[in-house]
Amino acid sequence: MSFTHWLRSNSEQYLLQDSQARVAKMHGLAGPRPPKNLKDRFWRLVFAPVYRRLPWAVRKRTIQALPGSHRQPWPEPNYESRKPAI
Repeated sequence: MSFTHWLRSNSEQYLLQDSQARVAKMHGLAGPRPPKNLKDRFWRLVFAPVYRRLPWAVRKRTIQALPGSHRQPWPEPNYESRKPAI
């Protein structure tokens, strides 16, 4: 697994856990398990809060700079196929 895929995979996982924990806390429910090792603590207690506070323009530039599925172009719309279904 390349570094960029590893980074994307970890960031997605821990940002999801962070958002689940915040929503659970807001509703008074049990969230995901607390961080148990140094890796979990870094991603949940350092990376996720810092990422959440970054301006969108910085996040967007970072995402676009890293290779991955988010860089695949959208197909051009085919407007001729928008005829009535009947």
